[in-house]
Amino acid sequence: MERFIRTDQYHFIKNQAHNLLNGHMTTNDASVTQALKSITNEKVLELFTDLSPNQEQLIAQASEVKDETDAILYFSRLKQYVVPFPKLTEADIQTLFPKVKKLRVPTIPDEEWTELSYIGWNDASANRKYIITTVDGNLTGLYGHYKPLQQKSICSICHEHEKVGMFTATFKGKNNEETISRGNYICHDSKKCNENIQSREPLESFIKRMKA
Repeated sequence: MERFIRTDQYHFIKNQAHNLLNGHMTTNDASVTQALKSITNEKVLELFTDLSPNQEQLIAQASEVKDETDAILYFSRLKQYVVPFPKLTEADIQTLFPKVKKLRVPTIPDEEWTELSYIGWNDASANRKYIITTVDGNLTGLYGHYKPLQQKSICSICHEHEKVGMFTATFKGKNNEETISRGNYICHDSKKCNENIQSREPLESFIKRMKA
């Protein structure tokens, strides 16, 4: 069976399975447990529009998670079918940021590529944050000024309450003398942000809004 699960779908399924697991741990009512299983099954299958019988069977197993051991084994199987983020070389990344001199490219361990909806990293020395992802199927890069905040807030990309900073992207307007700046709060820790993403829609909307 080929890989068919996006990273955001993988994290959504994990979240639903964890919710079910918490239900098993907090109630002994069989009717409540059965309702939770049905809801879990419905939600995870709704993520996909065209599944083969084997694929559907794999996804539906999320509703069979009863304890931590089940969860660990299931997530391990599920991860084998996650489509990893395209592996990029340093040269690939530099091509996406042709105007940036002395670009500091991150090192990403092999096991993390299936956890990524986007590549993101901070360059504290330049007060910048960089983001690479796909929008409408095309690889794109975005960078901007980044100022961390002391308090937590809602991230525009993952929609979770995390430690964030103000990301501001600046572009030239219709004439060379005009500049346009757009900003919003996003996670300081891009790895944590990726783990939170259960839908690509806010991520792609953020990139389009910043680059519009």
